[in-house]
Amino acid sequence: MASNGDEREEDVKMEECKETAVYMWGYLPGVSPEKSPIFSPVQVPFPASSIHGGDSWKDVCGGGCGFAMAISVAYVLENVELGSGKLITWGSTEDEGQSYTTSGKHGEIPEPFPLPHEASVVKVAAGWAHCVSVTVTGEVYTWGWKECVPSVKSIRESAAAGSFQKDNNGKQSALPTEQASPRSQGSSSNGGAVSQSDKKAGEEVNKKRKVSAVKEEFENLSSGDDFFTVSPSLVTLGPGVRITNVAAGGRHTLALSDMGQVWGWGYGGEGQLGLGSRIKMVSSPHLIPCFDTSTAGKDWSLIVPQGSLNSSAQASKFPGSYVKEIACGGRHSAVVTDAGALFTFGWGLYGQCGQGSTNDQLRPTCIPTLSSIQVESVAAGLWHTVCITANRRVYAFGGNQFGQLGNGADQDETRPTLLDAPSLESKRAKMVSCGARHSAILTEDGQVYSWGWNKYGQLGLGDSIDRNIPSRVPIEGCQPKNVECGWWHTLLLAETTV
Repeated sequence: MASNGDEREEDVKMEECKETAVYMWGYLPGVSPEKSPIFSPVQVPFPASSIHGGDSWKDVCGGGCGFAMAISVAYVLENVELGSGKLITWGSTEDEGQSYTTSGKHGEIPEPFPLPHEASVVKVAAGWAHCVSVTVTGEVYTWGWKECVPSVKSIRESAAAGSFQKDNNGKQSALPTEQASPRSQGSSSNGGAVSQSDKKAGEEVNKKRKVSAVKEEFENLSSGDDFFTVSPSLVTLGPGVRITNVAAGGRHTLALSDMGQVWGWGYGGEGQLGLGSRIKMVSSPHLIPCFDTSTAGKDWSLIVPQGSLNSSAQASKFPGSYVKEIACGGRHSAVVTDAGALFTFGWGLYGQCGQGSTNDQLRPTCIPTLSSIQVESVAAGLWHTVCITANRRVYAFGGNQFGQLGNGADQDETRPTLLDAPSLESKRAKMVSCGARHSAILTEDGQVYSWGWNKYGQLGLGDSIDRNIPSRVPIEGCQPKNVECGWWHTLLLAETTV
């Protein structure tokens, strides 16, 4: 039998033999000359230019439309980090539109994406065609669509006067006339109801119109150098503000500070910036009022709609004093408080705000049906939202056209629905991420499950068949550590033994 000293030496040797790896699947057009989708997990080669003194993958960050993002870092013995965190990008191609090269013209081979002053990166997020990063000092850099970059004046501001829209403050916003906000059936700044006189047929016609408007808008904006800035710009926030996390939506951005405050900028036409209005463009970061201080400490049952809470929830106080998690969907946002309350705001057409209606939410609004449940984390897709609770269960709501809610159906859900699929029986979810129309979770026992749209193999199941229930992604020979979805692809950070 080995002595304790021998056992410790063996443990160190085992630790030294482990290394991190990144796997990818889905649509990254620059990875192969044929631009073929990747239907099963494939290991990503580590950048040759970064191999020195033990450089390694540190984290995966999903990516946007047609490009992937991760972070690398140098290590010394015993996994003590040395040097700066580098942003690594790949998968883009020049002939698929400007949005595909938002993170640099890095195709098959991952390459570092340079930030000013060689800033050390700790967090990165990407929307459809803009990126945002956080440095180790709490600074924020962003690039991509100019309207998503606060320090860059949008090209549309020099357009003819007839192309301007007016926001609620009377200021001109840089939106062409064809990009007027596709408003939902109703809106609510505090959960208000809308008229019930509209017939269902009319609602369906209006929904199709709105969806078509959104699709046309993305297509119109997906090309053209005049609309993009490829050079990262420093975002100016308030004095002493230190950012710890960021989230990127279709055309808006959220940033979370170390004090639990949320800042937002970009497009806000459906309330996704939580400012209580349909302001089209917020060209500089604004503090989002996630908490109404006048209600702090009051009985929560007096704040949310009556009849929506059970007795235990009705006795609870105002849910939280700071925000600990943020997420951006296509046109909606979600935040989780320190008390485990989930707030949503923005576009509600598919029920992605979870308020029991298809109303837009113009202010952060707590989801009443989850008020007695503590939420740990949240992710948002184009039209859907998924969250993990403190007891490691998964809830989903919103659009379900491709099974992205994972509940075995294809109907939209306007309230959170528990995923009770047999495949998740006895499983405890640890991490969640959403792509445009697909979802993925990592369980505590190191398994990855995915569901939803699978046209480009973004589920990693070896085919292009959609799934409406969670299906286990076959990954052998590694221990998954993090999973992140891009719009049409998925990345996995794992630990391997060599």
